[in-house]
Amino acid sequence: MIPIRKRLPAWSVALLVGILLLISACSDMPVNQAGDQARAQTNQVRGTFSEYPLPQDKSGIMRPAIDSHGRVWFGEMGQNYLASFDPRSKTFEQITPPQGQAGIMGIIVAPDNTVWYAEQYANYIGHYNPINKHFDIYTLPTVTKPDPTSSKQTLKLPVAPNELLLDRQGNIWFTEMNADAIGKLNVKTGTFSHYPLSKPRTVQKLSPYSITQDRQGKIWFTNSGTNTIGSLAPTNGSLRFYTPPTPADQDPFSLMEITSDPSGMLWISTFNTNNIIHFDPHRESFTTYAAPGTSRGIPGIYGLLATSSNDIWATVSASNSIVHFNVKTKAFDYYPIPSSNCTPLGISQAPDKSFWFTESATNQLGVLKP
Repeated sequence: MIPIRKRLPAWSVALLVGILLLISACSDMPVNQAGDQARAQTNQVRGTFSEYPLPQDKSGIMRPAIDSHGRVWFGEMGQNYLASFDPRSKTFEQITPPQGQAGIMGIIVAPDNTVWYAEQYANYIGHYNPINKHFDIYTLPTVTKPDPTSSKQTLKLPVAPNELLLDRQGNIWFTEMNADAIGKLNVKTGTFSHYPLSKPRTVQKLSPYSITQDRQGKIWFTNSGTNTIGSLAPTNGSLRFYTPPTPADQDPFSLMEITSDPSGMLWISTFNTNNIIHFDPHRESFTTYAAPGTSRGIPGIYGLLATSSNDIWATVSASNSIVHFNVKTKAFDYYPIPSSNCTPLGISQAPDKSFWFTESATNQLGVLKP
C-alpha cells in the first residue's frame, strides 16, 4: 500500500456539484415535452452493509468503478489521488496521478482491468495499468470565454472532462462541461474528436454532465445547465434534444446521471429533487417517479445504474439510503445506510452483485449486499 503523502487543499464535493448546478442558460433548441407523473409504492428493507473509512479526512471521494477481481476504483478530489480498495485485504491504495490537480471525476474499468479516468482540472483523459503501474495521458485542448471582470480580457479554460463511456469499439467518450461538447478519444490512434452541442458554439451554458450508450450505439447525455437530455449519432454527429416537463410550482430539474437499461430505455437522476425520470426514446415521452425521502439528508439523487436484470439502483441523499426501483412493479425498496447524513454519491455493481457506493459527508466507502 502506498504511504500517505502530504495533504493537498481539500475540495468540497457538495460545493463542486452545487457550483455546477448553478450554471444556467436559455436554449433555443427544439425539445419534446411529453411526460407524466407516476406514483410508486415504497418499502423499507434491510440489507447487509459494510462501511470503510478513508485514510484521511476530506478525501472528496467520487464515483466508484469495479474491476473483474472486485477491486473498487475511485478518485479522491480532496487529496489528488487515484485510489482503489481491495475488499479481500480491506486495504486502500492511493496513487498520485501525473500532473494531477485533484480533479478526477469520471472513472471506468476496461475489460482488461485497466483504468480510465477524467482529470477535470488538469484537462486530460488518463489511462492507468495496475499491473505495470504505467500511466498514459491524453491532453485535451482549452477553450476561451470573455472575462466577466474585464471586457478587454479573455479566460482560457480546460474543457473539463466529467464522465466517461467506453463504447463497443473501445473508444472513450466523455462530456466536456466547460466546452459544451461531447468528446471522443480514439484509443488506437490517440486522437480526439469533438462534437459541439450548439451553433454557434457556446461555453459553460449547456454544461453536459453524464453520458451513456443505448443498444443501437447512440450516445445520450444530460445537460445540467439547461434541464435537457440529448442524443448524438456517432455515424454522422447528428443531435437531438429533449426537455422533461416539470410541474408549474417546481423549478426545472437539475439533471445528473443518465443510464440506458437492457431494454433500451433511458433513466435520469435529478439532484434538486427526489425524482428518477424514465425516458422512452421510441415514444419520446417522459415519466417521473418520486423516490422515498425522509428529510435525513440533502435533497436529490446522484448515483444511478441499470443492472443486467433491468432494475434501477440509485443513491438518495434525502432518505440517506440506497434505493432499488423495480421496473416491472414500479415499487421502490430503500435500504437505510447505517451512517446518518452520509450524502451517498456514486454507485456501482460488483461481480458478486453487491453494490458499492461513496459517502461524501462521512468520508467512507460503503457496500450493500441486498
